[in-house]
Amino acid sequence: MSASDGADAALVTGAGQGIGRAIATALASAGWAVAACDLGDRANATADAISAAGGRAVALAFDVSDAEAAARAHESAVDALGPVDVVVANAGIVDQLAYADRLSPEGWSREVEINLSGAFYTIRPALPGMKQRSRGRIVVISSVAALGGLKGQVAYAATKAGLLGLARTLALELAPFGATANAVLPGFIATERVAAMPAHIQERVLSHIPLRRFGAMEEVAALVSFLASPASAYITGACIPIDGGLLLNQLSLGRDA
Repeated sequence: MSASDGADAALVTGAGQGIGRAIATALASAGWAVAACDLGDRANATADAISAAGGRAVALAFDVSDAEAAARAHESAVDALGPVDVVVANAGIVDQLAYADRLSPEGWSREVEINLSGAFYTIRPALPGMKQRSRGRIVVISSVAALGGLKGQVAYAATKAGLLGLARTLALELAPFGATANAVLPGFIATERVAAMPAHIQERVLSHIPLRRFGAMEEVAALVSFLASPASAYITGACIPIDGGLLLNQLSLGRDA
């Protein structure tokens, strides 16, 4: 599988800003035609930037929680750019900040529909074509919260954990066809949301990251671009943290250095 001839397309959700925009840009730089997807006109600037740099891109507006809209978006991507051989399910929200006993059923359902069901709805239309062509790459953007939990954000952590099961199951189902599915688990990345956190909270978070810095969006995008490339052909069902060591056990039984 290669994007060198410009005939294959990558579809990226949540591509209007942040990590999604960085991923769309990196894939375009690697030679993929990119369907940049988001709500409303959010992805227009991403598609325009790719086109201005000499790449091929189209902006598609749809709500990932709407299965029919996701299917129509896939068809539009194929019509505009060609077969979709890469799907990056990146769109997600983290709106519900409440302990589990205070989280409303509506709040729970909203995050499940967007973060988990939305990924499935986005990926599903591409699967028949990947099987038929015997190639394809699925990448879901999960979170380190999938492995470590996140106090006060039970819906977010649960949906991100669900994405790991989705990726691993797709890996098994796609393996006979030579296609792969993997999950990327960002830690604290220097997105607009992280940059907006108060300084004292940023400092507290950094104190728990062994590398003592936030990740760059371009670093996440580079990992996704690798997973979309021919070089990753023997990697499937992997759940890869990119977190500066956040998940490592920092407990020491010896003296402080």
